[in-house]
Amino acid sequence: LAQKNALAKAQQDLKTMPFSYEGLVKQLEYEKFSEEDARFAAENCGANWNEQAAKKAKQYLQSMSFSREGLKNQLLYEKFTEEQAEYGVTQVGY
Repeated sequence: LAQKNALAKAQQDLKTMPFSYEGLVKQLEYEKFSEEDARFAAENCGANWNEQAAKKAKQYLQSMSFSREGLKNQLLYEKFTEEQAEYGVTQVGY
């Protein structure tokens, strides 16, 4: 039941805000799910992590200005992988 609830919460969270895999795990832990349940949810939520990186990059650019490298570093800070961060900045036109 805990894993089912964590998965439902993960899918709900992803509808409101883009997350990296690790970012989603941390968010679910913050919401008091165990690390095990949070990882299960992140692995099974069906998220496309490249698309999440692109959405996060777009979200950042709507409120702040970034250089390409600055935006990529911000995505890396958000725990996207190098490849996901590269995808994200490319998708927003950098």
